[in-house]
Amino acid sequence: MAHNTLSQRLRVAHLSPERENTFSFAANSEERAAIAEDLGLLGLENFSFEGAVTAEGKREWRLRGRMRARIVQECVITLEPVKTRLDEEVLRIFSPDLAAPDSEEAEMGDDSLEELGQFIDIGDIALETLALSLPPYPRKDGAALPEADTPAAEETETRRAFAGLGDLLKGGKRSD
Repeated sequence: MAHNTLSQRLRVAHLSPERENTFSFAANSEERAAIAEDLGLLGLENFSFEGAVTAEGKREWRLRGRMRARIVQECVITLEPVKTRLDEEVLRIFSPDLAAPDSEEAEMGDDSLEELGQFIDIGDIALETLALSLPPYPRKDGAALPEADTPAAEETETRRAFAGLGDLLKGGKRSD
Protein backbone atom coordinates (compact mmCIF):
# COMPACT_ATOMS: atom_id res chain seq x y z
CA MET A 1 0.00 0.00 0.00
CA ALA A 2 1.55 3.25 -1.12
CA HIS A 3 -0.09 5.84 1.11
CA ASN A 4 -2.75 5.63 3.76
CA THR A 5 -5.55 7.99 2.78
CA LEU A 6 -7.32 7.17 6.06
CA SER A 7 -4.86 8.54 8.56
CA GLN A 8 -7.01 8.70 11.69
CA ARG A 9 -4.51 9.22 14.45
CA LEU A 10 -5.31 9.41 18.14
CA ARG A 11 -2.72 11.26 20.22
CA VAL A 12 -1.94 9.04 23.22
CA ALA A 13 -1.34 12.05 25.48
CA HIS A 14 -4.94 13.17 24.86
CA LEU A 15 -6.55 9.82 25.73
CA SER A 16 -8.44 9.65 29.01
CA PRO A 17 -7.34 6.77 31.26
CA GLU A 18 -10.63 6.93 33.21
CA ARG A 19 -13.07 6.28 30.34
CA GLU A 20 -13.47 4.70 26.93
CA ASN A 21 -12.06 6.80 24.12
CA THR A 22 -14.44 5.93 21.31
CA PHE A 23 -13.77 6.33 17.61
CA SER A 24 -15.81 5.80 14.48
CA PHE A 25 -15.26 6.55 10.83
CA ALA A 26 -16.50 5.54 7.42
CA ALA A 27 -14.42 6.06 4.29
CA ASN A 28 -15.89 8.39 1.67
CA SER A 29 -16.14 7.46 -2.01
CA GLU A 30 -12.73 8.96 -2.97
CA GLU A 31 -10.99 7.18 -0.09
CA ARG A 32 -12.70 3.89 -0.98
CA ALA A 33 -11.66 4.23 -4.63
CA ALA A 34 -8.02 4.84 -3.66
CA ILE A 35 -8.02 1.90 -1.23
CA ALA A 36 -9.65 -0.39 -3.84
CA GLU A 37 -6.95 0.55 -6.34
CA ASP A 38 -4.14 -0.02 -3.81
CA LEU A 39 -5.53 -3.46 -2.87
CA GLY A 40 -6.34 -4.53 -6.43
CA LEU A 41 -10.09 -4.67 -5.82
CA LEU A 42 -12.76 -4.04 -8.43
CA GLY A 43 -14.61 -2.00 -5.83
CA LEU A 44 -14.95 -1.12 -2.17
CA GLU A 45 -18.62 -0.33 -1.63
CA ASN A 46 -18.34 0.52 2.05
CA PHE A 47 -15.61 0.56 4.66
CA SER A 48 -15.97 1.53 8.31
CA PHE A 49 -14.17 1.05 11.59
CA GLU A 50 -15.47 1.77 15.07
CA GLY A 51 -14.47 0.94 18.59
CA ALA A 52 -12.78 2.28 21.70
CA VAL A 53 -9.36 2.68 23.23
CA THR A 54 -9.14 2.11 26.99
CA ALA A 55 -6.34 2.17 29.54
CA GLU A 56 -4.91 -1.24 30.32
CA GLY A 57 -2.89 -1.19 33.52
CA LYS A 58 -0.65 1.80 34.16
CA ARG A 59 1.14 2.11 30.81
CA GLU A 60 -0.72 0.11 28.18
CA TRP A 61 -3.75 0.85 26.01
CA ARG A 62 -6.27 -1.63 24.58
CA LEU A 63 -7.98 -0.97 21.26
CA ARG A 64 -11.10 -3.02 20.63
CA GLY A 65 -13.07 -2.42 17.46
CA ARG A 66 -14.94 -3.78 14.47
CA MET A 67 -14.02 -3.33 10.82
CA ARG A 68 -16.82 -3.73 8.29
CA ALA A 69 -16.50 -3.62 4.53
CA ARG A 70 -18.25 -4.70 1.36
CA ILE A 71 -15.75 -5.51 -1.37
CA VAL A 72 -15.89 -6.51 -5.04
CA GLN A 73 -13.20 -8.82 -6.38
CA GLU A 74 -12.69 -10.77 -9.59
CA CYS A 75 -13.70 -14.46 -9.50
CA VAL A 76 -10.59 -16.63 -9.96
CA ILE A 77 -12.54 -18.95 -12.29
CA THR A 78 -15.03 -16.87 -14.29
CA LEU A 79 -13.39 -13.43 -13.90
CA GLU A 80 -16.85 -12.05 -13.02
CA PRO A 81 -17.31 -9.65 -10.09
CA VAL A 82 -17.78 -11.29 -6.68
CA LYS A 83 -19.20 -9.28 -3.76
CA THR A 84 -18.12 -10.19 -0.23
CA ARG A 85 -19.07 -8.74 3.15
CA LEU A 86 -16.31 -8.55 5.72
CA ASP A 87 -16.98 -8.15 9.44
CA GLU A 88 -13.86 -8.48 11.59
CA GLU A 89 -13.27 -7.93 15.29
CA VAL A 90 -10.03 -6.13 16.06
CA LEU A 91 -8.01 -6.27 19.26
CA ARG A 92 -4.68 -4.54 19.78
CA ILE A 93 -2.73 -3.85 22.95
CA PHE A 94 -0.23 -1.00 22.77
CA SER A 95 2.69 -1.15 25.19
CA PRO A 96 5.65 1.18 25.65
CA ASP A 97 7.66 -1.83 26.86
CA LEU A 98 7.43 -3.59 23.51
CA ALA A 99 10.44 -2.88 21.32
CA ALA A 100 10.75 -3.55 17.61
CA PRO A 101 12.85 -6.65 16.77
CA ASP A 102 16.54 -6.03 16.13
CA SER A 103 17.04 -8.56 13.35
CA GLU A 104 15.16 -9.81 10.30
CA GLU A 105 15.05 -13.31 11.76
CA ALA A 106 13.19 -12.27 14.89
CA GLU A 107 10.61 -14.66 16.25
CA MET A 108 7.02 -13.67 15.57
CA GLY A 109 5.16 -12.84 18.76
CA ASP A 110 1.55 -12.11 19.58
CA ASP A 111 0.10 -10.21 16.62
CA SER A 112 -2.26 -8.24 18.88
CA LEU A 113 0.68 -6.53 20.65
CA GLU A 114 1.94 -3.25 19.21
CA GLU A 115 4.61 -0.80 20.23
CA LEU A 116 3.14 2.34 21.80
CA GLY A 117 4.30 5.59 20.29
CA GLN A 118 2.87 9.12 20.42
CA PHE A 119 -0.10 8.14 18.25
CA ILE A 120 -2.40 5.20 17.67
CA ASP A 121 -3.32 5.29 13.99
CA ILE A 122 -6.72 3.63 13.73
CA GLY A 123 -6.71 4.21 9.95
CA ASP A 124 -3.62 2.03 9.60
CA ILE A 125 -5.18 -0.65 11.81
CA ALA A 126 -8.39 -0.59 9.74
CA LEU A 127 -6.50 -0.90 6.44
CA GLU A 128 -4.30 -3.70 7.77
CA THR A 129 -7.38 -5.58 8.98
CA LEU A 130 -9.09 -5.10 5.61
CA ALA A 131 -6.03 -6.29 3.66
CA LEU A 132 -5.60 -9.39 5.85
CA SER A 133 -9.33 -10.22 5.61
CA LEU A 134 -9.55 -10.29 1.82
CA PRO A 135 -10.43 -13.70 0.41
CA PRO A 136 -7.31 -14.91 -1.44
CA TYR A 137 -9.30 -16.85 -4.08
CA PRO A 138 -12.72 -15.25 -4.50
CA ARG A 139 -15.17 -17.55 -6.25
CA LYS A 140 -18.60 -16.76 -7.66
CA ASP A 141 -21.39 -19.01 -6.35
CA GLY A 142 -21.58 -22.13 -8.49
CA ALA A 143 -18.28 -21.50 -10.28
CA ALA A 144 -16.20 -24.63 -10.64
CA LEU A 145 -13.10 -25.61 -12.54
CA PRO A 146 -13.85 -27.66 -15.66
CA GLU A 147 -13.17 -31.37 -15.29
CA ALA A 148 -9.99 -32.54 -16.98
CA ASP A 149 -10.34 -35.08 -19.79
CA THR A 150 -9.14 -38.35 -18.27
CA PRO A 151 -9.32 -41.79 -19.85
CA ALA A 152 -11.61 -44.33 -18.19
CA ALA A 153 -10.07 -46.37 -15.38
CA GLU A 154 -10.11 -49.68 -17.32
CA GLU A 155 -8.41 -48.08 -20.30
CA THR A 156 -5.43 -46.82 -18.35
CA GLU A 157 -2.52 -49.10 -17.81
CA THR A 158 -0.85 -48.46 -14.52
CA ARG A 159 2.67 -49.58 -13.95
CA ARG A 160 3.67 -50.58 -10.50
CA ALA A 161 7.34 -50.10 -9.74
CA PHE A 162 7.83 -53.45 -7.98
CA ALA A 163 5.22 -55.52 -9.84
CA GLY A 164 7.64 -58.19 -11.13
CA LEU A 165 10.12 -58.09 -8.25
CA GLY A 166 8.71 -61.20 -6.57
CA ASP A 167 9.11 -63.26 -9.78
CA LEU A 168 12.67 -62.01 -10.28
CA LEU A 169 13.68 -62.88 -6.72
CA LYS A 170 12.32 -66.43 -7.16
CA GLY A 171 14.34 -66.78 -10.33
CA GLY A 172 11.30 -66.62 -12.50
CA LYS A 173 10.75 -64.60 -15.60
CA ARG A 174 9.20 -61.16 -15.31
CA SER A 175 6.05 -60.63 -17.27
CA ASP A 176 5.29 -57.09 -18.55
